[in-house]
Amino acid sequence: MKFLSTRRAAILAGAGGALSLALPTRAQAFPSKPMRIIVPFPPGGSTDVLARAMGLELGKALGQPVVIENLPGAGGSLGAERASKSVADGYTLLMGHIGTLAINPSLYPKLSYDPQRSFTPVAWVARVPNVLVVNASMPAHSLKELIALAKARPGHLSYGSGGNGSAAHTTMEYLKMQTGSSFLHIPYRGTAPSVTDLLGGQIHVLFTGIPALLPHIKSGKLRALAVSSPKRLALLPDVPTVAESGVPGTKGFEADQWYGLVAPVGTPANVVSLLNQNANKALASEEVRARLAAEGAEATPATPQVFAQLIAAEIPRWARVIKAGSITPD
Repeated sequence: MKFLSTRRAAILAGAGGALSLALPTRAQAFPSKPMRIIVPFPPGGSTDVLARAMGLELGKALGQPVVIENLPGAGGSLGAERASKSVADGYTLLMGHIGTLAINPSLYPKLSYDPQRSFTPVAWVARVPNVLVVNASMPAHSLKELIALAKARPGHLSYGSGGNGSAAHTTMEYLKMQTGSSFLHIPYRGTAPSVTDLLGGQIHVLFTGIPALLPHIKSGKLRALAVSSPKRLALLPDVPTVAESGVPGTKGFEADQWYGLVAPVGTPANVVSLLNQNANKALASEEVRARLAAEGAEATPATPQVFAQLIAAEIPRWARVIKAGSITPD
């Protein structure tokens, strides 16, 4: 009996040892190494500025550095593709925006990623209102007057944009679609040269993000006629919204640019939740809000589910605009 008891104890001990070897080691807490945010545009633009602001705050909160990696090209598609094919572990995020996550699916027929199937929404970061401006020498002093001028001479008034398929292009095409008006599109290689030509009188209209326009509005060289937001802006309290203009077809008009963090699909839910909580905490701080305000941006803390709903609603909306305006990337 003693022999059997000893033998049994040895067998049980051996089995216990084998079991302990089979058990996985305890996973390291996230994050245990540096993270990165891919920015699918060159340094210096709003997407880059917002990514750096969020990267800095996430790094402070999570105790790991966040590296910003700029991968521009194809309207943001190259960087988005790289992010979508990264390991889904939370260490790679994409600072997406209205173009990469809502407009590109209809703009590029062979897009290498799917905004909804390739990514998991993490945090809605900000919205940047577009402002409709004209050269101060233009006779139009309201959106209603501008639309009347455009309808009186179809295709005579020109508008600029940062390029085919850019947010400025699609926003103006949306306004055209809603109002039944006609403007001639002049694409530029970026927003800056379009602003320069508007100041010089080479084009008549521009409908783009507020940061590039505000100094010239304040100086009186450009006249702001309307903003794309559902409510007036604190920076331009006297400028009405498009929806307030009284122009037929503009009721409920809204066309702000928006930005948010997404991760490769399959990123663990607990990691997404941790990133979302810390992103929202950063967006609630006065320091980050002031930094965003300098870019004309409004912080939009929300759950991943709310951000997912925004993306899902925006894709078909801009698909209609792209089809109606026959917009192509070239």
